[in-house]
Amino acid sequence: MKLPSSYSDLVADLRALGLLKSCQHLLGWDEQTYMPPQGAELRADQLALLAGLAHQKATHPRIGELLAQLADAAPLGGPESTPAALVRETQREYDRATKLPQLLVEELSRTATLSQQAWIAARKAKSFPQFLPWLEKIIHLKQQEADAVGYTEHRYDALVDEYEPGSTTAQLTATLTPLRKELVPLVAAIAESRVKPDGSILTRRYPIDSQREFGRRAAQAIGFSFESGRLDEAAHPFCQGLGPGDCRLTTRYDEQHFPGAFFGTLHEAGHGMYEQGLPAEHFGTPLGATISLGIHESQSRMWENLVGRSRSFWQHFYPAAQQSFPEALGGVSLDEFYKAVNEVRPSWIRVEADEVTYNLHILLRFEMEQGLIAGDIKPADVPGAWNEKFQSYFGMTPPNDALGCIQDIHWSAGLVGYFATYTLGNMYGAQFFAQARKDLGDLDAMFAKGEFAPLLDWLRKNIHSRGQHLQASKLVETITGQPLSHKPLMTHLKNKFGAIYGV
Repeated sequence: MKLPSSYSDLVADLRALGLLKSCQHLLGWDEQTYMPPQGAELRADQLALLAGLAHQKATHPRIGELLAQLADAAPLGGPESTPAALVRETQREYDRATKLPQLLVEELSRTATLSQQAWIAARKAKSFPQFLPWLEKIIHLKQQEADAVGYTEHRYDALVDEYEPGSTTAQLTATLTPLRKELVPLVAAIAESRVKPDGSILTRRYPIDSQREFGRRAAQAIGFSFESGRLDEAAHPFCQGLGPGDCRLTTRYDEQHFPGAFFGTLHEAGHGMYEQGLPAEHFGTPLGATISLGIHESQSRMWENLVGRSRSFWQHFYPAAQQSFPEALGGVSLDEFYKAVNEVRPSWIRVEADEVTYNLHILLRFEMEQGLIAGDIKPADVPGAWNEKFQSYFGMTPPNDALGCIQDIHWSAGLVGYFATYTLGNMYGAQFFAQARKDLGDLDAMFAKGEFAPLLDWLRKNIHSRGQHLQASKLVETITGQPLSHKPLMTHLKNKFGAIYGV
Protein backbone atom coordinates (compact mmCIF):
# COMPACT_ATOMS: atom_id res chain seq x y z
CA MET A 1 0.00 0.00 0.00
CA LYS A 2 1.35 3.40 -0.98
CA LEU A 3 1.31 5.81 1.96
CA PRO A 4 0.61 9.55 1.62
CA SER A 5 3.65 11.76 1.02
CA SER A 6 2.75 13.64 4.19
CA TYR A 7 3.51 10.44 6.12
CA SER A 8 7.03 10.25 4.66
CA ASP A 9 7.53 13.93 5.44
CA LEU A 10 6.46 13.38 9.05
CA VAL A 11 8.82 10.42 9.44
CA ALA A 12 11.73 12.48 8.07
CA ASP A 13 11.05 15.29 10.54
CA LEU A 14 10.79 12.85 13.44
CA ARG A 15 14.10 11.20 12.53
CA ALA A 16 15.82 14.58 12.49
CA LEU A 17 14.33 15.30 15.92
CA GLY A 18 15.53 11.88 17.10
CA LEU A 19 19.10 12.76 16.10
CA LEU A 20 18.93 16.01 18.03
CA LYS A 21 17.62 14.23 21.12
CA SER A 22 20.36 11.62 20.85
CA CYS A 23 22.89 14.45 21.13
CA GLN A 24 21.14 15.58 24.32
CA HIS A 25 21.30 12.06 25.70
CA LEU A 26 24.99 11.72 24.89
CA LEU A 27 25.84 14.91 26.76
CA GLY A 28 23.66 13.75 29.67
CA TRP A 29 25.47 10.42 29.81
CA ASP A 30 28.85 12.16 29.75
CA GLU A 31 27.73 14.46 32.56
CA GLN A 32 27.15 11.45 34.82
CA THR A 33 30.28 9.54 33.85
CA TYR A 34 33.31 11.51 32.63
CA MET A 35 32.54 15.23 32.78
CA PRO A 36 34.85 17.09 35.20
CA PRO A 37 32.96 18.77 38.07
CA GLN A 38 33.86 22.25 36.87
CA GLY A 39 32.11 21.56 33.58
CA ALA A 40 28.62 21.66 35.09
CA GLU A 41 27.81 25.28 34.24
CA LEU A 42 28.83 24.89 30.60
CA ARG A 43 27.01 21.55 30.35
CA ALA A 44 23.87 23.13 31.75
CA ASP A 45 23.97 25.77 29.02
CA GLN A 46 24.70 23.16 26.34
CA LEU A 47 21.81 20.96 27.38
CA ALA A 48 19.43 23.90 27.78
CA LEU A 49 20.27 25.03 24.24
CA LEU A 50 19.65 21.55 22.83
CA ALA A 51 16.43 21.20 24.85
CA GLY A 52 15.20 24.47 23.38
CA LEU A 53 16.10 23.45 19.83
CA ALA A 54 14.44 20.05 20.28
CA HIS A 55 11.32 21.72 21.66
CA GLN A 56 11.20 24.10 18.69
CA LYS A 57 11.45 21.19 16.29
CA ALA A 58 8.92 19.05 18.17
CA THR A 59 6.34 21.85 18.30
CA HIS A 60 6.89 23.34 14.83
CA PRO A 61 3.59 24.12 13.08
CA ARG A 62 4.71 21.90 10.20
CA ILE A 63 4.35 18.86 12.49
CA GLY A 64 0.82 19.93 13.36
CA GLU A 65 -0.03 20.45 9.69
CA LEU A 66 1.26 17.01 8.73
CA LEU A 67 -0.64 15.38 11.58
CA ALA A 68 -3.83 17.13 10.48
CA GLN A 69 -3.34 15.78 6.95
CA LEU A 70 -2.94 12.28 8.41
CA ALA A 71 -5.93 12.42 10.79
CA ASP A 72 -7.90 10.02 8.57
CA ALA A 73 -6.47 6.57 9.28
CA ALA A 74 -7.99 4.94 6.19
CA PRO A 75 -5.12 5.87 3.80
CA LEU A 76 -2.71 4.53 6.43
CA GLY A 77 -4.29 1.09 6.47
CA GLY A 78 -6.87 1.63 9.19
CA PRO A 79 -6.72 2.69 12.84
CA GLU A 80 -4.95 -0.50 13.96
CA SER A 81 -2.18 -0.26 11.36
CA THR A 82 1.47 0.44 12.13
CA PRO A 83 1.47 3.84 10.33
CA ALA A 84 -1.68 4.83 12.24
CA ALA A 85 0.08 3.98 15.51
CA LEU A 86 2.96 6.27 14.55
CA VAL A 87 0.55 9.11 13.85
CA ARG A 88 -1.43 8.45 17.05
CA GLU A 89 1.61 8.54 19.32
CA THR A 90 3.17 11.51 17.52
CA GLN A 91 -0.09 13.41 17.99
CA ARG A 92 -0.07 12.60 21.70
CA GLU A 93 3.50 13.83 22.11
CA TYR A 94 2.84 16.91 19.97
CA ASP A 95 -0.24 17.85 22.00
CA ARG A 96 1.78 17.71 25.22
CA ALA A 97 4.84 19.51 23.86
CA THR A 98 2.87 22.40 22.39
CA LYS A 99 1.44 23.17 25.82
CA LEU A 100 4.90 23.74 27.31
CA PRO A 101 6.58 27.15 26.93
CA GLN A 102 10.08 26.89 25.48
CA LEU A 103 11.54 28.97 28.31
CA LEU A 104 10.17 26.48 30.85
CA VAL A 105 11.65 23.55 28.89
CA GLU A 106 15.05 25.24 28.77
CA GLU A 107 14.97 26.20 32.45
CA LEU A 108 14.01 22.66 33.46
CA SER A 109 16.94 21.29 31.48
CA ARG A 110 19.42 23.82 32.87
CA THR A 111 18.25 23.40 36.46
CA ALA A 112 18.26 19.60 36.27
CA THR A 113 21.85 19.57 35.03
CA LEU A 114 23.10 21.75 37.88
CA SER A 115 20.81 20.04 40.39
CA GLN A 116 22.25 16.61 39.62
CA GLN A 117 25.74 17.84 40.35
CA ALA A 118 24.50 19.39 43.59
CA TRP A 119 22.79 16.10 44.48
CA ILE A 120 26.03 14.16 44.02
CA ALA A 121 27.81 16.50 46.43
CA ALA A 122 24.91 16.53 48.93
CA ARG A 123 24.62 12.75 48.92
CA LYS A 124 28.34 12.43 49.53
CA ALA A 125 28.06 14.90 52.41
CA LYS A 126 24.85 13.20 53.69
CA SER A 127 23.33 16.67 53.80
CA PHE A 128 19.75 17.38 52.70
CA PRO A 129 20.08 21.13 53.49
CA GLN A 130 22.82 21.28 50.85
CA PHE A 131 20.37 19.96 48.26
CA LEU A 132 17.25 21.80 49.46
CA PRO A 133 17.54 24.94 47.27
CA TRP A 134 17.72 22.75 44.18
CA LEU A 135 14.79 20.57 45.23
CA GLU A 136 12.72 23.72 45.76
CA LYS A 137 13.56 24.88 42.22
CA ILE A 138 12.80 21.50 40.70
CA ILE A 139 9.44 21.09 42.43
CA HIS A 140 8.43 24.65 41.50
CA LEU A 141 9.30 24.03 37.84
CA LYS A 142 7.51 20.66 37.77
CA GLN A 143 4.41 22.30 39.24
CA GLN A 144 4.59 24.84 36.42
CA GLU A 145 4.93 22.01 33.91
CA ALA A 146 1.89 20.21 35.32
CA ASP A 147 -0.17 23.39 35.21
CA ALA A 148 0.88 24.06 31.61
CA VAL A 149 0.01 20.54 30.47
CA GLY A 150 -3.25 20.54 32.42
CA TYR A 151 -5.06 17.87 34.39
CA THR A 152 -8.58 16.90 35.42
CA GLU A 153 -8.26 15.66 38.98
CA HIS A 154 -4.71 15.72 40.38
CA ARG A 155 -1.84 17.99 39.36
CA TYR A 156 0.37 14.92 39.66
CA ASP A 157 -1.58 13.29 36.80
CA ALA A 158 0.11 15.58 34.28
CA LEU A 159 3.54 14.33 35.35
CA VAL A 160 2.62 10.65 35.61
CA ASP A 161 1.26 10.71 32.06
CA GLU A 162 4.71 11.61 30.67
CA TYR A 163 6.18 8.32 31.89
CA GLU A 164 3.16 5.99 31.76
CA PRO A 165 0.89 7.43 29.05
CA GLY A 166 -2.79 7.19 29.84
CA SER A 167 -2.29 6.57 33.56
CA THR A 168 -3.63 8.77 36.34
CA THR A 169 -2.92 9.04 40.03
CA ALA A 170 -6.24 7.39 40.85
CA GLN A 171 -5.59 4.49 38.47
CA LEU A 172 -2.09 3.91 39.85
CA THR A 173 -3.41 4.00 43.40
CA ALA A 174 -6.09 1.46 42.51
CA THR A 175 -3.44 -0.76 40.91
CA LEU A 176 -0.90 -0.52 43.71
CA THR A 177 -3.24 -0.79 46.73
CA PRO A 178 -4.11 -4.52 46.32
CA LEU A 179 -0.40 -5.26 46.01
CA ARG A 180 0.37 -3.46 49.25
CA LYS A 181 -2.41 -5.32 51.08
CA GLU A 182 -0.87 -8.69 50.16
CA LEU A 183 2.76 -7.62 50.59
CA VAL A 184 2.48 -6.50 54.20
CA PRO A 185 1.42 -9.90 55.64
CA LEU A 186 4.03 -11.68 53.49
CA VAL A 187 6.77 -9.40 54.87
CA ALA A 188 5.49 -10.06 58.41
CA ALA A 189 5.42 -13.84 57.89
CA ILE A 190 8.97 -13.84 56.56
CA ALA A 191 10.15 -11.71 59.48
CA GLU A 192 8.75 -14.31 61.89
CA SER A 193 10.35 -17.25 60.07
CA ARG A 194 13.08 -19.20 61.81
CA VAL A 195 15.02 -19.35 58.54
CA LYS A 196 17.71 -16.67 58.57
CA PRO A 197 19.90 -16.51 55.44
CA ASP A 198 23.48 -15.42 56.07
CA GLY A 199 23.52 -12.09 54.30
CA SER A 200 27.02 -11.38 55.59
CA ILE A 201 28.30 -13.62 52.79
CA LEU A 202 27.63 -10.73 50.43
CA THR A 203 29.53 -8.14 52.47
CA ARG A 204 32.87 -9.89 52.39
CA ARG A 205 35.68 -8.55 50.23
CA TYR A 206 34.81 -8.63 46.51
CA PRO A 207 37.63 -6.97 44.54
CA ILE A 208 36.22 -4.32 42.24
CA ASP A 209 38.20 -5.43 39.19
CA SER A 210 36.75 -8.92 39.59
CA GLN A 211 33.25 -7.50 40.08
CA ARG A 212 33.62 -5.45 36.92
CA GLU A 213 34.71 -8.43 34.83
CA PHE A 214 32.14 -10.84 36.29
CA GLY A 215 29.26 -8.39 35.84
CA ARG A 216 30.24 -7.74 32.24
CA ARG A 217 30.37 -11.50 31.53
CA ALA A 218 26.91 -11.98 32.97
CA ALA A 219 25.42 -9.05 31.05
CA GLN A 220 26.89 -10.41 27.83
CA ALA A 221 25.68 -13.94 28.59
CA ILE A 222 22.06 -12.88 29.00
CA GLY A 223 22.16 -10.99 25.71
CA PHE A 224 23.47 -7.43 26.08
CA SER A 225 25.68 -6.66 23.09
CA PHE A 226 28.91 -4.86 23.86
CA GLU A 227 29.39 -4.36 20.13
CA SER A 228 26.62 -1.78 20.40
CA GLY A 229 26.90 -0.87 24.07
CA ARG A 230 29.26 -0.21 26.95
CA LEU A 231 29.35 -0.32 30.75
CA ASP A 232 30.75 2.50 32.88
CA GLU A 233 30.50 3.85 36.42
CA ALA A 234 28.23 6.58 37.79
CA ALA A 235 26.95 7.83 41.14
CA HIS A 236 23.56 6.28 40.38
CA PRO A 237 23.15 3.35 37.93
CA PHE A 238 21.27 4.10 34.70
CA CYS A 239 20.87 3.08 31.07
CA GLN A 240 20.90 5.57 28.22
CA GLY A 241 19.94 4.47 24.75
CA LEU A 242 21.38 6.89 22.21
CA GLY A 243 19.98 5.19 19.13
CA PRO A 244 20.72 2.19 16.90
CA GLY A 245 24.11 0.70 17.74
CA ASP A 246 24.81 2.77 20.83
CA CYS A 247 23.46 2.00 24.30
CA ARG A 248 25.28 3.04 27.48
CA LEU A 249 24.96 1.31 30.87
CA THR A 250 26.37 2.42 34.20
CA THR A 251 26.69 0.82 37.62
CA ARG A 252 28.54 1.56 40.87
CA TYR A 253 30.90 -0.67 42.84
CA ASP A 254 31.41 -1.33 46.53
CA GLU A 255 34.16 -3.77 47.47
CA GLN A 256 32.19 -4.82 50.56
CA HIS A 257 28.83 -5.34 48.85
CA PHE A 258 28.51 -7.78 45.94
CA PRO A 259 24.77 -7.40 45.07
CA GLY A 260 24.83 -3.65 44.42
CA ALA A 261 26.97 -3.68 41.30
CA PHE A 262 26.07 -7.15 40.05
CA PHE A 263 22.29 -6.89 40.20
CA GLY A 264 22.50 -3.24 39.22
CA THR A 265 24.34 -4.34 36.08
CA LEU A 266 21.72 -7.00 35.29
CA HIS A 267 18.98 -4.43 35.85
CA GLU A 268 20.53 -1.89 33.50
CA ALA A 269 21.36 -4.63 30.98
CA GLY A 270 17.64 -5.47 30.94
CA HIS A 271 16.92 -1.86 30.01
CA GLY A 272 19.74 -1.97 27.49
CA MET A 273 18.49 -5.10 25.73
CA TYR A 274 15.12 -3.41 25.28
CA GLU A 275 16.86 -0.41 23.69
CA GLN A 276 18.99 -2.70 21.51
CA GLY A 277 15.89 -4.61 20.40
CA LEU A 278 14.02 -1.58 19.07
CA PRO A 279 13.56 -1.53 15.26
CA ALA A 280 16.49 0.51 13.94
CA GLU A 281 14.60 1.39 10.77
CA HIS A 282 12.09 3.34 12.85
CA PHE A 283 14.63 5.36 14.86
CA GLY A 284 13.27 8.73 15.94
CA THR A 285 9.63 7.74 15.52
CA PRO A 286 7.26 6.17 18.04
CA LEU A 287 7.65 2.86 16.20
CA GLY A 288 11.31 2.84 17.21
CA ALA A 289 10.72 3.97 20.80
CA THR A 290 9.94 2.21 24.06
CA ILE A 291 6.29 2.03 25.11
CA SER A 292 6.39 3.38 28.64
CA LEU A 293 8.66 3.36 31.64
CA GLY A 294 6.50 0.67 33.25
CA ILE A 295 7.20 -1.61 30.30
CA HIS A 296 10.85 -0.53 30.33
CA GLU A 297 11.10 -1.44 34.02
CA SER A 298 9.43 -4.78 33.32
CA GLN A 299 12.47 -5.69 31.27
CA SER A 300 15.06 -4.57 33.81
CA ARG A 301 13.31 -6.03 36.84
CA MET A 302 12.68 -9.30 34.99
CA TRP A 303 16.36 -9.85 34.18
CA GLU A 304 17.49 -8.62 37.58
CA ASN A 305 15.10 -10.67 39.71
CA LEU A 306 13.03 -13.26 37.90
CA VAL A 307 16.13 -14.43 36.06
CA GLY A 308 19.15 -13.12 37.99
CA ARG A 309 18.01 -14.11 41.47
CA SER A 310 16.67 -17.51 40.44
CA ARG A 311 18.29 -20.71 41.63
CA SER A 312 18.65 -21.91 38.05
CA PHE A 313 20.60 -18.78 37.06
CA TRP A 314 23.11 -19.46 39.83
CA GLN A 315 23.29 -23.16 39.03
CA HIS A 316 24.95 -21.94 35.86
CA PHE A 317 26.89 -18.91 37.16
CA TYR A 318 27.91 -19.90 40.67
CA PRO A 319 31.01 -21.94 39.73
CA ALA A 320 32.28 -18.89 37.81
CA ALA A 321 31.45 -16.67 40.78
CA GLN A 322 33.51 -18.89 43.07
CA GLN A 323 36.42 -18.68 40.63
CA SER A 324 36.13 -14.90 40.48
CA PHE A 325 35.81 -14.46 44.25
CA PRO A 326 37.61 -17.45 45.83
CA GLU A 327 38.22 -15.78 49.20
CA ALA A 328 34.61 -14.67 49.66
CA LEU A 329 32.82 -17.69 48.18
CA GLY A 330 35.27 -20.57 48.24
CA GLY A 331 33.60 -22.29 51.20
CA VAL A 332 30.02 -21.15 50.51
CA SER A 333 27.53 -23.62 49.05
CA LEU A 334 25.16 -22.76 46.19
CA ASP A 335 22.21 -23.06 48.57
CA GLU A 336 23.75 -20.64 51.06
CA PHE A 337 24.57 -18.15 48.32
CA TYR A 338 21.11 -18.43 46.72
CA LYS A 339 19.44 -17.72 50.04
CA ALA A 340 21.81 -14.83 50.71
CA VAL A 341 21.00 -13.04 47.44
CA ASN A 342 17.31 -13.54 48.22
CA GLU A 343 17.41 -12.49 51.86
CA VAL A 344 14.34 -10.47 52.81
CA ARG A 345 15.26 -7.73 55.22
CA PRO A 346 14.16 -4.08 55.44
CA SER A 347 16.92 -1.92 53.96
CA TRP A 348 17.63 1.77 53.61
CA ILE A 349 18.55 1.81 49.93
CA ARG A 350 15.87 1.18 47.29
CA VAL A 351 18.19 -0.10 44.57
CA GLU A 352 19.62 -2.68 46.98
CA ALA A 353 16.25 -3.84 48.34
CA ASP A 354 15.03 -7.42 48.07
CA GLU A 355 12.14 -8.40 45.82
CA VAL A 356 9.57 -8.46 48.60
CA THR A 357 10.21 -5.14 50.34
CA TYR A 358 11.25 -3.22 47.18
CA ASN A 359 7.71 -2.15 46.32
CA LEU A 360 7.27 -0.57 49.75
CA HIS A 361 10.10 1.80 48.81
CA ILE A 362 8.18 2.74 45.69
CA LEU A 363 4.90 3.30 47.51
CA LEU A 364 6.66 5.65 49.92
CA ARG A 365 8.06 7.74 47.05
CA PHE A 366 4.75 7.67 45.17
CA GLU A 367 3.04 9.20 48.19
CA MET A 368 5.84 11.73 48.77
CA GLU A 369 5.75 12.98 45.20
CA GLN A 370 2.00 13.50 45.25
CA GLY A 371 2.36 15.58 48.41
CA LEU A 372 5.20 17.66 46.97
CA ILE A 373 3.43 18.45 43.70
CA ALA A 374 0.12 19.19 45.43
CA GLY A 375 1.92 21.47 47.89
CA ASP A 376 0.87 19.41 50.90
CA ILE A 377 4.54 18.65 51.64
CA LYS A 378 7.03 21.50 51.42
CA PRO A 379 10.52 20.66 50.16
CA ALA A 380 12.00 21.79 53.48
CA ASP A 381 9.82 19.23 55.27
CA VAL A 382 10.95 16.29 53.14
CA PRO A 383 13.38 14.70 55.65
CA GLY A 384 10.82 14.64 58.43
CA ALA A 385 8.00 13.40 56.21
CA TRP A 386 10.30 10.79 54.65
CA ASN A 387 11.51 9.46 57.99
CA GLU A 388 7.98 9.29 59.36
CA LYS A 389 6.77 7.28 56.35
CA PHE A 390 9.87 5.09 56.41
CA GLN A 391 9.26 4.25 60.05
CA SER A 392 5.66 3.42 59.19
CA TYR A 393 6.58 1.14 56.28
CA PHE A 394 9.79 -0.45 57.55
CA GLY A 395 9.83 0.04 61.30
CA MET A 396 13.11 1.97 61.30
CA THR A 397 14.33 5.53 60.78
CA PRO A 398 17.18 6.40 58.39
CA PRO A 399 20.30 7.49 60.32
CA ASN A 400 21.23 10.13 57.73
CA ASP A 401 19.93 11.79 54.58
CA ALA A 402 22.10 9.75 52.20
CA LEU A 403 20.37 6.60 53.43
CA GLY A 404 17.08 8.45 53.41
CA CYS A 405 15.53 11.15 51.29
CA ILE A 406 18.48 12.00 49.00
CA GLN A 407 19.50 8.48 48.00
CA ASP A 408 17.83 8.65 44.55
CA ILE A 409 18.91 10.84 41.63
CA HIS A 410 15.39 11.18 40.19
CA TRP A 411 14.22 14.41 41.83
CA SER A 412 17.47 16.18 41.06
CA ALA A 413 17.04 15.19 37.40
CA GLY A 414 13.46 16.48 37.31
CA LEU A 415 12.04 12.95 37.03
CA VAL A 416 8.98 13.53 39.17
CA GLY A 417 6.15 11.11 38.42
CA TYR A 418 8.56 8.30 37.54
CA PHE A 419 8.68 6.11 40.67
CA ALA A 420 5.39 4.25 40.31
CA THR A 421 6.67 2.78 37.05
CA TYR A 422 9.13 0.60 39.01
CA THR A 423 6.30 -1.29 40.69
CA LEU A 424 4.31 -1.34 37.48
CA GLY A 425 7.43 -2.87 35.95
CA ASN A 426 7.49 -5.60 38.60
CA MET A 427 3.86 -6.38 37.85
CA TYR A 428 4.22 -6.29 34.06
CA GLY A 429 7.42 -8.31 34.30
CA ALA A 430 5.87 -11.08 36.40
CA GLN A 431 2.87 -11.32 34.08
CA PHE A 432 5.07 -11.44 30.97
CA PHE A 433 7.40 -13.99 32.57
CA ALA A 434 4.51 -16.28 33.48
CA GLN A 435 3.34 -16.16 29.88
CA ALA A 436 6.86 -16.83 28.60
CA ARG A 437 6.94 -19.98 30.75
CA LYS A 438 3.71 -21.14 29.11
CA ASP A 439 5.00 -20.40 25.62
CA LEU A 440 8.61 -21.58 25.96
CA GLY A 441 8.45 -24.42 28.47
CA ASP A 442 10.97 -25.04 31.24
CA LEU A 443 12.86 -21.75 31.51
CA ASP A 444 14.69 -22.90 34.63
CA ALA A 445 16.20 -25.84 32.76
CA MET A 446 17.36 -23.40 30.08
CA PHE A 447 18.90 -20.97 32.58
CA ALA A 448 20.71 -23.78 34.39
CA LYS A 449 22.43 -24.60 31.09
CA GLY A 450 23.24 -20.95 30.38
CA GLU A 451 20.58 -20.67 27.69
CA PHE A 452 19.04 -17.19 27.90
CA ALA A 453 18.45 -16.57 24.19
CA PRO A 454 14.98 -18.20 24.08
CA LEU A 455 13.62 -15.73 26.65
CA LEU A 456 15.32 -12.76 24.99
CA ASP A 457 14.00 -13.81 21.58
CA TRP A 458 10.49 -14.06 23.05
CA LEU A 459 10.82 -10.54 24.48
CA ARG A 460 12.18 -9.25 21.19
CA LYS A 461 9.22 -10.65 19.28
CA ASN A 462 6.46 -9.74 21.71
CA ILE A 463 7.67 -6.43 23.16
CA HIS A 464 10.86 -4.87 21.78
CA SER A 465 10.10 -5.06 18.07
CA ARG A 466 6.66 -3.49 18.46
CA GLY A 467 7.91 -0.03 19.40
CA GLN A 468 4.85 1.96 20.47
CA HIS A 469 2.46 0.12 18.16
CA LEU A 470 0.43 -0.80 21.25
CA GLN A 471 0.07 1.18 24.46
CA ALA A 472 1.05 -0.56 27.69
CA SER A 473 -2.40 -1.68 28.85
CA LYS A 474 -3.22 -3.08 25.40
CA LEU A 475 0.17 -4.75 25.10
CA VAL A 476 -0.17 -6.77 28.30
CA GLU A 477 -3.64 -7.95 27.30
CA THR A 478 -2.45 -8.85 23.80
CA ILE A 479 0.48 -10.91 25.12
CA THR A 480 -1.09 -12.54 28.17
CA GLY A 481 -4.81 -12.42 27.44
CA GLN A 482 -5.40 -10.62 30.74
CA PRO A 483 -5.30 -7.00 31.96
CA LEU A 484 -2.47 -5.99 34.26
CA SER A 485 -2.85 -7.61 37.68
CA HIS A 486 -0.83 -7.84 40.88
CA LYS A 487 -1.63 -11.57 41.11
CA PRO A 488 1.22 -12.98 38.95
CA LEU A 489 3.74 -10.98 40.97
CA MET A 490 2.28 -12.12 44.30
CA THR A 491 2.15 -15.72 43.07
CA HIS A 492 5.84 -15.51 42.19
CA LEU A 493 6.78 -13.91 45.52
CA LYS A 494 4.74 -16.35 47.61
CA ASN A 495 6.05 -19.40 45.78
CA LYS A 496 9.69 -18.35 45.79
CA PHE A 497 9.96 -16.91 49.27
CA GLY A 498 7.55 -19.40 50.75
CA ALA A 499 10.00 -22.11 49.71
CA ILE A 500 13.02 -20.23 51.05
CA TYR A 501 11.49 -19.20 54.36
CA GLY A 502 9.00 -22.02 54.94
CA VAL A 503 5.99 -19.68 55.09
